[in-house]
Amino acid sequence: MESITKKRTATYMIDVAISTTVTFGIEYFLRKKVKNEAVHALVIPTAVMWTLGYVQFRKKGQTIGYKAMELVLESEDGQALSGSQLIKRMAYRDTLSTFDYIKNPQAFAQQNGQRLPHDRISGALVQEQLS
Repeated sequence: MESITKKRTATYMIDVAISTTVTFGIEYFLRKKVKNEAVHALVIPTAVMWTLGYVQFRKKGQTIGYKAMELVLESEDGQALSGSQLIKRMAYRDTLSTFDYIKNPQAFAQQNGQRLPHDRISGALVQEQLS
């Protein structure tokens, strides 16, 4: 596994840990109001993860995980990602990307881990942060 791929995995784990913590806090308050378990199992965690990711990338250009692992997510042209690119990237990552991996695992090793299928679809590139 490439160095950048390992960093991306760690980045994702950090961001999931933060998202899970926020989700637990939100669910504590919503548990009595919303009785549908599907909302608690699927909707709230996804909404929290996407919202945190979107806000962090739009405001700072990095999530906490990306900052900790010294990675930068940017558009192919070197600019910050647009809102639509971020949403497309998150939606593809959390849905169809799994099927891409099952179909062709070698595609996940392209360009030293800088471009996974959800990056390619959204026109994004992950690079190591320059000091």
